[in-house]
Amino acid sequence: MITIQELSKQCGVSVSTVSKALNGYSDISDKTRELVIKTANEMGYFPNANARALKLKKTFNIGVLFTTHTTMGLRNDYFAHVLSAFKEESAKKGYDITFIENYIGRRKMTYLEHCQFRHFDGVCIVCADYEDQEVVSLASSDFPVVTIDYAFNKTNSIISDNYGGMKQLTNYIIQQGHTKIAYIHGVKTLVTKNRIEGYLSAMADNKVKVPKEYVIEGLYRNPVLTEELAAQLLAMPNRPTCIIAPDDQSAVGVINAIRKQGLQVVKDVSVAGYDGLESQQMIGVRLTTVKQERDNIGKEASRRLVEMIENPQETSPEKIFMKQTLLIGNSVKKLHHI
Repeated sequence: MITIQELSKQCGVSVSTVSKALNGYSDISDKTRELVIKTANEMGYFPNANARALKLKKTFNIGVLFTTHTTMGLRNDYFAHVLSAFKEESAKKGYDITFIENYIGRRKMTYLEHCQFRHFDGVCIVCADYEDQEVVSLASSDFPVVTIDYAFNKTNSIISDNYGGMKQLTNYIIQQGHTKIAYIHGVKTLVTKNRIEGYLSAMADNKVKVPKEYVIEGLYRNPVLTEELAAQLLAMPNRPTCIIAPDDQSAVGVINAIRKQGLQVVKDVSVAGYDGLESQQMIGVRLTTVKQERDNIGKEASRRLVEMIENPQETSPEKIFMKQTLLIGNSVKKLHHI
């Protein structure tokens, strides 16, 4: 293993100069810094993580809390993008990430105890039951914490504007002449609550009444259940002219239900999704949906958390809202009369 002393000798500069170059100090020349970094890469030098942690009083490790209501876990496309971007952005600053669990080996512990055991520099709560006392305790602890899609008083919060995104989508459908718009939403979470409120707000603003049976709880990323629920909507005497699915993946279920009823997608019943997945192009249908800035959410969460870790006196809790973008496809028909 190459030592900092060997690197110093190879570069012809002092050990302190090498240390400054590797740690980003500004009181050395760019030429010297480039020489040290180039030589370190060529020699395969890596700093001693334990010594670095002791000197800087940091472990350069961030805890990530990620628990979901479903078994999809990291296969969930939205969270996979968010976490990947968070990890990549954190790595650029020299931080590793470790998932927070309730066990170390066979020893059970709270989320906060796990973070204390691992000596994390900070914590990102990506997805969790935010009313769980363990989560509340972690968010209100002395650790720098950033949360995604939920706000605590002491944390920086990166919030995807689900209310605004759904309102924008619903307004567009109404502008196309639809008044019979049903919404199959996901399980009751804060994200779902905000989307339902955005949908209802757009309908109220346009003085469109919403029959109670038009709003149905389903599951995210479950085309099979969504197909069953869409079939129920299509069997109503006053069937909707447009159905909004919980997400783009579930929109496939709505399309299947329409076709199995002997109806034509778009011509007879329109459909919309949510999330803006790359796979939104379906057979004969380009889905109208809302794109969430998944990668930007992860990157911003990392930037804010690292800033809290490295400049604790200069940062204060803040809510950062990430706008969503309406993507117009051909799946919502323009009605010439209501």
